[in-house]
Amino acid sequence: MNTKQNKTRLFTSIDLVIIPMFAIIIAITGMISIPSVVPFTMQTAGIFLALLLLGGFRGTISVLIYILLGVLGLPVFSGFSSGIGILAGPTGGYIVGFILMGIVYKLIIPEIQNKQKNKQLLRKQIIALLLGLIVCYTFGTLWFVKAYMGAFSIKSVISALSICVVPFIIPDLLKMWFAFVLSSRLNKFINISKHQ
Repeated sequence: MNTKQNKTRLFTSIDLVIIPMFAIIIAITGMISIPSVVPFTMQTAGIFLALLLLGGFRGTISVLIYILLGVLGLPVFSGFSSGIGILAGPTGGYIVGFILMGIVYKLIIPEIQNKQKNKQLLRKQIIALLLGLIVCYTFGTLWFVKAYMGAFSIKSVISALSICVVPFIIPDLLKMWFAFVLSSRLNKFINISKHQ
């Protein structure tokens, strides 16, 4: 009975401290940006890190809190922007796509598996993050085409991919590698995964 109570207490502790902390980390990484049609940010590194350390469920909650902060007016989106208008604008699909990244990660790696650190898990994590990124790219690009270009066509989709996806592939893969390195080091000092 005591064991069940301890697990409940640990979950509450994560809910109140670690999840919002990672929402703030995502917000800070989102503020580091290079202006463009779709700004270059460190945001995806923060999201990768949240998913790797907290798992799909808690990591996705962190993303939801981050988005909610931006919608409520805190300047947490790229370029210190905020508001529902950013979410509804041409690049809003990529922000919503961050939630889909978390859902994909959760579907591929249940919370119980995220505790087990081994080579098989590492492969699954890489696949989960890559597939999540592809889903985010796809959803965000379709959103961008509809909001920015108005109509779907092969030409508009190719044009959107050249602007919104191709320049980001290598930077996002580097951010993923950085998140894996950082998460492995953080796990040695603050074993967040044991609380999942």
